[in-house]
Amino acid sequence: MGYGTEMDGCGRFMKYSLFFTNFVIFIGGIVVTGLGVWALVDKVPWIGELVGNDLLTGAVYVLLVGGIVVAFIAFFGCVGASREVKCMLLTYFIIVFLLFVTMLIGGVLGYVFREKLLGTLDREMKSSLRLYDHRKSIRDAWDTTQSTLHCCGVNSWRDWGSFGLNVPESCCREIQPGQRFHCNAGPDTVNPSNAYVEGCINGTRIYMQQHAAVMGGAGIALACLMFFGMIFSCALFKMIE
Repeated sequence: MGYGTEMDGCGRFMKYSLFFTNFVIFIGGIVVTGLGVWALVDKVPWIGELVGNDLLTGAVYVLLVGGIVVAFIAFFGCVGASREVKCMLLTYFIIVFLLFVTMLIGGVLGYVFREKLLGTLDREMKSSLRLYDHRKSIRDAWDTTQSTLHCCGVNSWRDWGSFGLNVPESCCREIQPGQRFHCNAGPDTVNPSNAYVEGCINGTRIYMQQHAAVMGGAGIALACLMFFGMIFSCALFKMIE
């Protein structure tokens, strides 16, 4: 079964290389899982409602689940390398290959979203703004965006009036958590000293590009580590008698 066999220097090098690679992959899986949790806590999914695109949200969930599974499998990869069990190494290779594809897809999705965002953000944000009074999910997304990024409207607070909508309360500055200034001074008018007057488009673009770059980079980096894990597991499998 290839259990506890003596190996030459090259075989031991492959064994320890696989063990070390799996340890690094395990740490990487924990990091990617942490980044996925961070993205969810940082309310990335609500941006999907705002910009009419769920690619980044999908990437976050793919990387979150993938990171957990990768960390789990890497742990057993370390055991398989140290015990020199061929069936464990073969199983490990198949599972890691599938996870490699998953993590690569998650990473690519993050970058695809990052590039697609540039050309459609203005149009999609204005389309969602029109639906503010008709869909609760979009209303919540806009309120969260304006409160979090301290902005109002797409390009300015005047966007609300141009679409026949009242400036929402989330455009008013906070006095303290849960309490805001009254910033509506009349129809299509706000008190600039009590309201966020800058539009949300630039802040949203930067916010999403940063998150997409972090999630995409983490997924691709972990996929590269897993590629080396597959190489070392194949080499060690062939060397075990």
